[in-house]
Amino acid sequence: MIAETVCAAVAAAGLGIAAITAYRKRFLRAARIAAYALVPLGLVMTGVVEWVADTAFSPTAWAGFGVLGAAWLLFMTTRAVERRRGVGGKERKETGSRSSRTEAIAPAASAPSLGRGAAPAARPAAAPRATGSGASGASGADDFSDIEAILKKHGI
Repeated sequence: MIAETVCAAVAAAGLGIAAITAYRKRFLRAARIAAYALVPLGLVMTGVVEWVADTAFSPTAWAGFGVLGAAWLLFMTTRAVERRRGVGGKERKETGSRSSRTEAIAPAASAPSLGRGAAPAARPAAAPRATGSGASGASGADDFSDIEAILKKHGI
């Protein structure tokens, strides 16, 4: 009974504010205020306010909300554990083709960057470094091949 009276008073006050706003030639704002003011009146007329008031003071309803909260908590906990362990339908299907996908991305990349299950890439034997002015020709290309493979792997 009190909730319905409060909602009716809020609706009347909102409609009064909407009328004053319309008098000031702000019709769009007045229409929006009137729409907000009519919501509590509509809730009273449909019986939602009475249902909410009865639910708010019902111990059975609060126990039901507690049971729903516990169910939600269990559901979210199991989802978090599944994600942490990597258990799921999609993860099991993709595990078999993982090594072929990573080799196609950067076959010359180092083994730790490819992930587990992939064989390390064959590495050419490094030529002995010669001391002198022509030393940077062959060994410089070998040094940058690993870097190029890593950059290709990341799409750079």
